[in-house]
Amino acid sequence: MYKMALDLFLKTHKMSFLLPKYELFELGSQLRRSSDSVITNIVEGYGRSCYKNDYIRFLVYSHASNDETINHLEKLIILYPNISLEFESLRNEYNILGGKINIYKKWVKENWNENK
Repeated sequence: MYKMALDLFLKTHKMSFLLPKYELFELGSQLRRSSDSVITNIVEGYGRSCYKNDYIRFLVYSHASNDETINHLEKLIILYPNISLEFESLRNEYNILGGKINIYKKWVKENWNENK
């Protein structure tokens, strides 16, 4: 999950610079920040994993940032049809990542031992 989130962040960051100049610091910036937040919350949560509830909370944040990233990508797909295929591919990958985060979050809720 971490590796997938990191790879997607790197792709998303690079792809955001395909946007028109006037969009780089608007929707492009929001897209870069939300995609960064997906992975950052995974890492920060794992750093607090000795506290189960903290870990779960950061996985929830990561999942929410993933949903936000998908929302930004969907807007870009509509606004910029000439480059929409690239953004559609990212959206599909973020949908898969969101499922993985959700499954892992459920696993942590049910199985995580705070004494690990």
